[in-house]
Amino acid sequence: MEEIYLTKEGHQKLMDELDYLKTVKRRQLAAAVGEARSHGDISENAEYDAAKEAQGLNEKRIAELETKLASARIIDYEDMPKDEVLVGATVRLKDLGSGEELEYTLVSEIEADYAQGKISLSSPVGQALLGHKENEALEIKIPAGTLRYKILKITR
Repeated sequence: MEEIYLTKEGHQKLMDELDYLKTVKRRQLAAAVGEARSHGDISENAEYDAAKEAQGLNEKRIAELETKLASARIIDYEDMPKDEVLVGATVRLKDLGSGEELEYTLVSEIEADYAQGKISLSSPVGQALLGHKENEALEIKIPAGTLRYKILKITR
């Protein structure tokens, strides 16, 4: 099983989702199945089929979360170099083409959310930034062309 690196916040978010699915959502879906079953013949009951399918999807998501959490390693920032781009680092970049400044936080695929500036370690930009230090310039090949960035600041 492959290790998954999570921030403390990302780990807690998955734990909260798992708890919700196992307690609140399970009860809601069990009630929906019971209600649909009470409507008579289940062999031709679309409401029952939909409730059972939703119940199955919920159980699948629970299993996925349990597997991910079992192989998760929470990132300990204390032991990490502060001057190098590693998982969990927030990197301030300057686009050498446009002069625009960008900020990304490198996280696992599970936590990635581009709208919040969280990019996956496995993305082309995430992979290219790993291991670099402040004031380094780098070129990143992406499907749309080549990006040229300078690392301005690294924080945790």
